[in-house]
Amino acid sequence: MRYEYRLPDIGEGIAEAELIAWHVKPGDRVDDGTSLADVMTDKATVEIEAPISGVITEQFGEAGDTVAIGSVLLVIETDEAKAEAAPTASSSPDPFPGEGRGPAEARSNAPTHDVPVDPGLRRGTEKEDVAKPKHRILASPAVRARAANLGIDLADIKPSQGDHIRHNDLDAYLSYHRREGYAAPPPPRADETIKIAGLRRRIAEKMAESKRHIPHFSYVEEIEVTALEAMRADLNANRGERPKLTLLPFLIAAICKALPGYPMINARYDDEAGIVTRHGAVHLGLATQTEAGLYVPVIRDAQAKNVWQLAGEIARLAQAVRDGSITSAELSGSTLTMSSLGPLGGIASTPVINRPEVAILAPNRIVERPVFDGGDKIRRAKLMNLSISCDHRVVDGWDAASFVQAVRKLLETPVLLFAD
Repeated sequence: MRYEYRLPDIGEGIAEAELIAWHVKPGDRVDDGTSLADVMTDKATVEIEAPISGVITEQFGEAGDTVAIGSVLLVIETDEAKAEAAPTASSSPDPFPGEGRGPAEARSNAPTHDVPVDPGLRRGTEKEDVAKPKHRILASPAVRARAANLGIDLADIKPSQGDHIRHNDLDAYLSYHRREGYAAPPPPRADETIKIAGLRRRIAEKMAESKRHIPHFSYVEEIEVTALEAMRADLNANRGERPKLTLLPFLIAAICKALPGYPMINARYDDEAGIVTRHGAVHLGLATQTEAGLYVPVIRDAQAKNVWQLAGEIARLAQAVRDGSITSAELSGSTLTMSSLGPLGGIASTPVINRPEVAILAPNRIVERPVFDGGDKIRRAKLMNLSISCDHRVVDGWDAASFVQAVRKLLETPVLLFAD
C-alpha cells in the first residue's frame, strides 16, 4: 500500500521549513517512530519521525531546500505490500559502494584491466617470478590511476581485506618496497562541494544583512589586567562550591557598571521606523561557538548579577547550547553582545554587530610583556586588548572610546567593580 508522508504542521503559524538532513534513503525500512529527517523553522530545529512502518520507495528534496507544510517528503510502501516493496535477490548492493566511482561506475560489472608496469621500475626481484592471478582484479578507478602513476602492477598486490584493492593496500606495498625506488606521495584531497544550509545559512544571511545595513567602525584599547588576574586567582582559591571564575564575569560586570554613563551603547536601532531604544537593563548576548555553528545565548539582567552568578549563568547557557537544550527564548532579546575567542582571541578584533543592536565587544587574549613603570623601572605585566564595533549612525567615535576607557579603569582597578 502506497503511503505519502507529508511535512506535518509544526505549529506556531509556520508555513514552511528548511530541510536540514536526511536520516533515511530510498530502500530503507522504517518503523513507526524511526527518525526520518531534521527540519528547521525560524523557531527551532525539529526531528520528524515515521508514523507508519514500511519501505521507503521515493524521497523528495535535498538538504538546504525550503519545503512548504503539507508537501510530500517521502513515499512509503507499507507492510501490507511488503513483498512487493522488498528488493529482489538479484538486486544485491555493491559491496564496495562509492569508492572513487560515480553512480554508473558503482553499478558496472564490466571487466577491468590490469595497469601495465614500467619495466624501468622492475629490478629483477622475486616478484617477477610470482604467478599473476587469473581472476579479475577489483579496484576503484582512483586506485588504478594512482597505481599507474607509480608504475605498480595491481596483480602484485594482495588485498588486506576481501578481494578489493584499496589505497591502504597501495600504501602498505609502497612501504615494504621503498628500497626499490618507490615513493609514497600523500593521496590528494578530493574537492568538496558543501551546500550552505541550516544554521550556517542563517548566520551567513544575518552577517550579510548586518554589514549591508550598518556602517561599522571599530576601536581597540590596551588594558592591563595584572591586578585583575591576581584578584581572580585569590577568589578562585577560596570559591568553595561556587563556579570557577574566568575573565568574562569580570568583564561583563565592568561593562554593566560603565553602561549607565553611555546609554547609546546598550541600545537597539529600528532603522525602518527611525527609532533608537536605549535599554535600562543589560541583556547581554554571549556569542558561543559550537560544532553546528555560532549561537548567541542571552544573560538576562546581567547588571543585577555578581561575578559568581554571572559565571554560573555563562556555564549553564554554554552547556545548554552544546547539548541542544537551549530554548528560543534564551537565544533572543539581547541588547548588547560580546564575542570571545578565549585563548584564540588574537591581538585585535573587528566583530560584526548583532543587528538591530548598535555595538558588540570582543576581548582579546591576555599576554605578558615588560612595561615601563615610571622612569627606567621595568616590570612584567599582563595585558589584554579590548575591541568594540559600533553602528556609526547611532554611536559616535568619542562615545565608543569614552565607554571603553571607563571599562578599562574598572578592570585596571578591579576593587572598583565591588564598590557602590
